[in-house]
Order: sequence, then structure tokens, then C-alpha cells
Amino acid sequence: MTTVVLTDSTAYIPEHARNDLNIHMVPLNVIFGEETYREEIDITTEEFYEKVKETEELPKTSQPSVGAVMEKLEELKENYDDVIAITLSSGISGTYQAMHSAGNMVEGIRLHLFDSEISCLMQGFYALEASRCAQGGEPPEEIMKRLGEMKQSMSAYFIVDDLRHLARGGRLNGSQAFIGSMLQVKPILHFVDTKIVPFEKIRTYKKARKRTLELFDEAAADGSRVHAAVIHANRPAEARAWKQEIEKRYENVTVTISHFGPVIGTHLGEGAMGLGWYKE
Repeated sequence: MTTVVLTDSTAYIPEHARNDLNIHMVPLNVIFGEETYREEIDITTEEFYEKVKETEELPKTSQPSVGAVMEKLEELKENYDDVIAITLSSGISGTYQAMHSAGNMVEGIRLHLFDSEISCLMQGFYALEASRCAQGGEPPEEIMKRLGEMKQSMSAYFIVDDLRHLARGGRLNGSQAFIGSMLQVKPILHFVDTKIVPFEKIRTYKKARKRTLELFDEAAADGSRVHAAVIHANRPAEARAWKQEIEKRYENVTVTISHFGPVIGTHLGEGAMGLGWYKE
């Protein structure tokens, strides 16, 4: 009996880490006009943000096709009996459903589907833990149980710097974006019941940053072992500053710097920042 882990590209796990831990990936797509790019394969994050600056129309995104997932499962069944598949939140993408449909059509391998109800490296944390468990010989049922335990303390908050992306993506009407920009509103978003919703609307980025770190303090102050991710949309220096501040404050916290890649970056926009974590 052998088990392997599959996730999608919005987990933003570095390729070397996926290779080291044998985590397989199916990409989502970002679409500029007539050109479709597979995230993490055909376009890098750096290329994406440069391309956005050069185009007037906001790119679109799409989930993996059922056929693409079936092709990956057909490949995996040659060497594995079970697949733990971890997707970004079903409330913001049809990727979960595409995985479910493909799993019903491919025989000879058992698909264990886990809705992360989140995205970015917090989704990646599930895949990394699942792979460590699989390599340790744990059966699929125990791995799924462990992922459920992680979900109890998994949290993430996102600061949107440029409201125009939310407006252009249909998540905010134009007048709200204009007024918000004039007032320097930096909304903090989070996931509730699989969907991204506003948590608080705060004036200025500085205050939003402070509030996000306060929320993290509430989780980390009890001394529990915490794994955190600072996530940025083309703001590496700011991400390093967040990481240094958190590590200086807490010895019980491990901080990883990650990024908003093309698909999530399409909807949050350049300049967005995020902080997510879970407790051991």
C-alpha cells in the first residue's frame, strides 16, 4: 500500500520542496487575452506581475480541467494505491469539484479529497504535512485525520493594497474602489466557510499591518508551537520585515516567506500582504 500527495498550484510550494517531499501538482491557469498560461509551469510570478503592468485588461483565471486531473491520476496509479488530494478552498474555485469528478472516472487508485478551505502556503502546509505522514508510512485515514486537526487552528488574514483589482475582478464595485482608494482604506480579508470575506476595513496600510500582527499575537502568545507564513505580492523587502519582527517577538514561531502567485495575485493585486498560521 502506497500513498502520494497531490495539490494544486495555488499552494505555492517551491518546486524543490515538492520534489524533495514527492508532492505532485496540477496547475490552475491565468489568461491574458487569447493566451493561457499554466501557473508555476508556463509563467513565473515575476513574469506575471510584469505582464500585468503592461496590459490594460485584468487577466482571468481558470481551474484545472477534469481531463488534466484525470491525466495526473492515471500517471500516479502506476506507482501508488492512494492519493491525498488537497485543493484550494471550494468556495473560490471549482478545483475541488474537478478533482472529485476526475477521481470518480479514474479506476485503480483511491482519491482522498481534502478541501483546505483556504489557499496559498496555508494550503501548502497541509500538503507538506500530509507528505511527511505518507513518507512515514501512515495510512490515508490517519493522514486525513491529521489534516482535520490542523484545520482547527489554521488562520489567515490578507491586506489588499490596491482596491482596483478587487473592483476589476467583480468583488467590489467601481465607486467603492474609488472612494476606498481616496480614503486610503486597506481592507483585511479572511476565509469564512470557504469564502473570502472582509474582516475589517482599516485606514492606511500601517494600521492594517499593525492589526494583522495583533491577531497573530493572540494566537502565538500562549507559547504553543506555531508555523506561520508571511505572503507577499511582489513586496519581498516588506515580507522580510514582517518575518524579522515576528521572530524577534517569539521563540515558539517558525516563519516562512511565500508569495501570491499569478492566480491569487490576479484577484488581490500587486502589493497585497498576508499572514497565515497553524499550531502544532
